[in-house]
Amino acid sequence: MRYIPNATPEERASMLATIGASTIDELFQGIPEELKLQRPLNLPPMASEAELTALFESLAGQNVLPRASFLGAGVYDHARPLIVDMLASRSEFYTSYTPYQPEINQGTLQAIFEYQTLICQLTGMDVSNASMYDGATSLAEAILMAVRLTNRLRVVMSAGVHPEYRAVCETYARRAGIELVIAPLTENGTTTPIEALVNDATACVAVQSPNFFGCLEDVAPVAEATQKCKAMTVVAVAEALSLGLLVPPGEVGADIVVGEGQSFGIPPSFGGPHLGFFAARERFARQMPGRLIGQAYDAEGNRGFVITLATREQHIRREKATSNICSNEGLCALVAAIYLSTVGRRGLQELATRNLQKAAYLKNALAALPGFELAYRAPIFNEFVVRTPVSAARIVDELLAEGILAGLPLSRYFPERTRELLVCATENATRAAMDDFAAKLARYSAG
Repeated sequence: MRYIPNATPEERASMLATIGASTIDELFQGIPEELKLQRPLNLPPMASEAELTALFESLAGQNVLPRASFLGAGVYDHARPLIVDMLASRSEFYTSYTPYQPEINQGTLQAIFEYQTLICQLTGMDVSNASMYDGATSLAEAILMAVRLTNRLRVVMSAGVHPEYRAVCETYARRAGIELVIAPLTENGTTTPIEALVNDATACVAVQSPNFFGCLEDVAPVAEATQKCKAMTVVAVAEALSLGLLVPPGEVGADIVVGEGQSFGIPPSFGGPHLGFFAARERFARQMPGRLIGQAYDAEGNRGFVITLATREQHIRREKATSNICSNEGLCALVAAIYLSTVGRRGLQELATRNLQKAAYLKNALAALPGFELAYRAPIFNEFVVRTPVSAARIVDELLAEGILAGLPLSRYFPERTRELLVCATENATRAAMDDFAAKLARYSAG
């Protein structure tokens, strides 16, 4: 009875009598005996608070913090202004679960409203929701939304979409009866023309830009082809900082723009929690997943903020629900709003430009090494694929021992691509670090 530690034997007996049971075991008599665990759990003995603290400190000590990182692939090493954590860690924000009571949650609601406004400005869309779990589930929900809007069950997805995003979408599609068609890449690293793959049964075409391999996709011809078939264009953005420099997807024909907002002031945190953003045309607002925060006015004309739309089955009739997403990433959305407000429009452009310049410098340095060559020639933002003279996984393992995260070996997702390395350079990559990285890679030139 350790799970009810404050209940006395008399209280437990009273509770059992009230529900008509004589023993605790009687409560579980409906479970077959062969399914019950007949032995103690294989757990270590109970530890004191000091012992637990020492254990977790030892586990944390096993984490390797590199002195230089060239790893991207969906999670990026960006500078974070100190003001972000200072404001986001105020108790009014980090203790707030979800703003169901607008009269006492005006600060949280306003922060989310500002976040939505910023996302709309960056993506060129009309309306944004209050955030989602991550980029992968945002893309999967966008596909489901396109299927609902078009009443079609065929989705064309670029091979340039992040493999983990694709895996999540494949799981959603399989359970929803959706046919997922993969559009291959050209030799330049961008999606092949999709006219031949789109037809009257297609719900949407999903592309990522910059794509998983770092190449910038031309969304306009994709949108033109989908419009001819009355399908939808979904654009995923895994590196949100690119929106500070590139033309917003909404201005080149995208119907839904989703992605990962980790680059907006959220630390890598060994993989999460992060932030999924989701924006669309206004006419699609009632089919968007999650919740939307809007402005309202009281009887005296004072402005306030409320949950305007909430499309989960908890809030509306189950058959009308568009998603089972339980909540938004409220604290991460707050961090993104603080970050974007801090750096501002010009600051975001300058940061994005710096990423572009540093990646170009590193790309040229690595391409000049004997035995190394660029895999693709398409324009990039801040990451690219380089072919290596030896196993890319070997390079990563050996340089990690020297305090350098060399990038992502593509063999992790594509077993046949053993000599290809996805490399990223953000504003945190100094020229000295990039030169040192190139010098260390030069050791592998002889094979």
